[in-house]
Amino acid sequence: MTEISQKNQSQNNQSQERRRFSRILFDAHVELAQGDYHWRASLLDISLKGLLLQQQLPENINHREPILVKVLLADNTTIAMSVIVAHQHHNQLGMVCESIDIDSIGHLRRLIELNLGDASAAERELTELASDL
Repeated sequence: MTEISQKNQSQNNQSQERRRFSRILFDAHVELAQGDYHWRASLLDISLKGLLLQQQLPENINHREPILVKVLLADNTTIAMSVIVAHQHHNQLGMVCESIDIDSIGHLRRLIELNLGDASAAERELTELASDL
């Protein structure tokens, strides 16, 4: 194995270790708020640990302060979580979940379960999330 392929393999293993939660590609509208400022974005993917939006962070938002996110689902259900900005690249904004209410965890679990097609996989992810707390 060449030095370059060993390095790429090592980076790939590290990435998989860091990403222990399944990312679900999901097209939905998202409402965000910080203080008196409110804006909308489009969801690209979501997991138990955070989400990725198609949106740059507005200029007047403090990226070090929590942001309230509400993912609007088709049946008038929402997944609400408090997030912080993890990264911003091109026109995408990665956010990490800091807190989420029990109802939203239930909706998110069901969404993951439906998309993975495996209730036990969703349960494993919830168990892993709980062990992180």
